[in-house]
Amino acid sequence: MIYLHSIIEFSHKLLQEHITKADVALDLTVGNGNDMLFLVRIARFVYGFDIQTEAIKRAEEKLAGYDNYLLINDSHENFITYVKDKYKAAIFNLGYLPGGDKTITTKAEITLRAMKAVLENIEKGGICVTVVYPGHPEGEEESRILFDYLSGLNQEQYQVLKYEFINQINRPPYILATRRMR
Repeated sequence: MIYLHSIIEFSHKLLQEHITKADVALDLTVGNGNDMLFLVRIARFVYGFDIQTEAIKRAEEKLAGYDNYLLINDSHENFITYVKDKYKAAIFNLGYLPGGDKTITTKAEITLRAMKAVLENIEKGGICVTVVYPGHPEGEEESRILFDYLSGLNQEQYQVLKYEFINQINRPPYILATRRMR
């Protein structure tokens, strides 16, 4: 029997297939800390970024008992300033902070700059998983810009997958997963 994973389940499955306890990972949009919690359990070390102090606080609470991470209250476009380690995986879970101010969202141009830097610096064989939420105006713009950029990547250097459910209402989230070839 084939099981269709939810968007979050599939994003975590992709990460788990690429990360070992020897690897470093990035959570470029910490939000409520769910992806961070998943990553600290499977990676050696995780860097987490969010522009909202509330998101950092929520993640810190969720990560109690773990010490293999660093939360940074800054934009994901600045990750390269902080991350000096080689990293094997990254995740963007775009949009706004669940339960937070919906007017504070990730921005298409900033996310694109961060995405380019992530893909230029990720280890060969590494993966960047992006959960895209096109159901709000900025998310729609992010969806368009990221799809256009990733569609144009050299297929000999990157594999790009789109995973989405096509029969759900209200422009549901989907995944863009980009793997840097060996």
